[in-house]
Amino acid sequence: MECKRITILGISAYYHDSAAVILVNGDIMAAASEERFSRIKGDSSFPHNAIGYCLEETGMDIEEVDYIVFYEDSIIKFDRLITMFHVTAPKGLRLFEAAMPKWMTKNLWIGKIIAEELGIKKTIFNCEHHISHAASAFYPSPFEEAAIITIDGVGEWATSTYGIGRGNDIQIIEESRYPNSVGLLYSAFTFYAGFRINFGEYKLMGLAPYGNPIYSDIIRNKLIHIFDDGSVILNQKYFAYSHSLHTINKKFEELFGQPARKPEGPITQHEMDIAASIQQVTNEIVLKMAQYVCKRSRMKNLCLAGGVALNVVTMGYIEKNSGFNSIWIQPASGDAGGALGAAFYYWYKILGNARKINPNDSMKGSFLGPAIKDESEEDDKILKRLNAKWEVYDEEGLVKKIAYLLSENYIVGVARGRMEWGPRALGNRSILGAATDPKMQARLNLKIKFRESFRPFAPMVLAEDAEMYFDMNGESPYMLKTVYVQEKRRLPFERNRGTISEIINQTRSDIPAVTHLDYSARVQTVDEERNPFTYKVIKQYKELTGYSVIVNTSFNVRGEPIINTAEDAYRCFMATDMDFIIIGNRLMEKKDQDGRAFDEESRKQWLRRFALD
Repeated sequence: MECKRITILGISAYYHDSAAVILVNGDIMAAASEERFSRIKGDSSFPHNAIGYCLEETGMDIEEVDYIVFYEDSIIKFDRLITMFHVTAPKGLRLFEAAMPKWMTKNLWIGKIIAEELGIKKTIFNCEHHISHAASAFYPSPFEEAAIITIDGVGEWATSTYGIGRGNDIQIIEESRYPNSVGLLYSAFTFYAGFRINFGEYKLMGLAPYGNPIYSDIIRNKLIHIFDDGSVILNQKYFAYSHSLHTINKKFEELFGQPARKPEGPITQHEMDIAASIQQVTNEIVLKMAQYVCKRSRMKNLCLAGGVALNVVTMGYIEKNSGFNSIWIQPASGDAGGALGAAFYYWYKILGNARKINPNDSMKGSFLGPAIKDESEEDDKILKRLNAKWEVYDEEGLVKKIAYLLSENYIVGVARGRMEWGPRALGNRSILGAATDPKMQARLNLKIKFRESFRPFAPMVLAEDAEMYFDMNGESPYMLKTVYVQEKRRLPFERNRGTISEIINQTRSDIPAVTHLDYSARVQTVDEERNPFTYKVIKQYKELTGYSVIVNTSFNVRGEPIINTAEDAYRCFMATDMDFIIIGNRLMEKKDQDGRAFDEESRKQWLRRFALD
């Protein structure tokens, strides 16, 4: 007897990184962020395009969807806003006056708004923000039971939670509440260092190894009280986020001896030391939290989600020191992943379905977005309109060609198969290079990505060879933690040589393009099941070079979302100094392109969109 097909659409929207996910009988069929379609980084608008893709992927109409679930509860969030306006009055009067019209006409009626956006008359269900995070962490994990930690800026009231997952059940046991938040603390330093909140936290993290944590004691003694269980109290004397649109105030700046760095201003030793200090304190807080949860829950496994779970340095640190045997991090840990968690929570917790557990995990390698196919007449038409020139290869030929090009130190963009879900490119929307090339980091940062020179790059390594290069146990398929390069591969260098550029351009190991200043690396292990094509490429590259590790960075430039379509890929290729590109089964070399549809003026206009030229 055929089982009824039950579909659940999960939605996150209206804060940052809107997204949609669709489950069919508990299986993830499609997931994508709106930014990949709109080309607006972190797009917070209603995810019409992402929903449209999810429906198209499953061959459904919106009326056929059984349940629609939103990732947070606007009523509880409104309670927090009103309470904080009252507590901080009269400081928050202007913010109150600015926020209330939108809340009274739109945000409080989120179910009605979503139904109108979709053009349907259906009940829209809500799932609390941190429960969405917890569900996104536990349900697709490979564990029958696990402790769960979620950490971000703030949801409704919660800023971090600890819970337990068993089978199809999740229970939240403890939570920390606004305004005390590890995520908001880290974001305050992101702003102070001159980076954009919700987008620049990974820049602050990448800058940390260049500095010394000389401000850690000031943070501990003046800004925050850290309890043994990892909960915190932030000294609101130095912050402004509870009553204004600003994160920090003048007292915060005075505490650290100088004003906040202006965006795009020069990065000095001060910013490096600030980054090192807040990273050290964040590691300490989250480790205490994890150790407390490990002791109290008596669980062997830990699942994590929330924006702070994307801090790969902290995740690597707690994996080694928390006491858990295994940790699993949701690859889309930010608000986009809330759409997935909301859908899973409804399927398992509300509908009571038995849980399916995959020994790897249930994320399908996180390749859940739209596909760039080998044979696509539509893509051929688009590329011909752009005057693209290409050769067609079968898969075996493509594998050999990419491996050869990488062995010759060429930079190759790859756009094929289904797009990745989450902020990391994992091989299908990636730019690849040789990890052994000492000039690769500078070339990629300055000529391809158009970004800060200090930013590190991630290694892709065959899963079975990972321990040859890195001090690690187990896998890291989603590039969500840092580990250290094996000591035998390290080379001495002058840490305090001078400028950032002078420090960066020193060779620190025999895989210099992926070795950060502190000998760390944000590793992605590649296995044959999750990513068979990239696995074959690296195997072939190993035959040619003896190395089974290459550079992987996301296929985009600074300020732009990761590319989605064949057209996105070709335009990015032509606007940068990439040598080759793979689009589906098409190979293109830069020197063969005449660029008439993308001349120098078009290139400049494209780069100016992101203030890159």
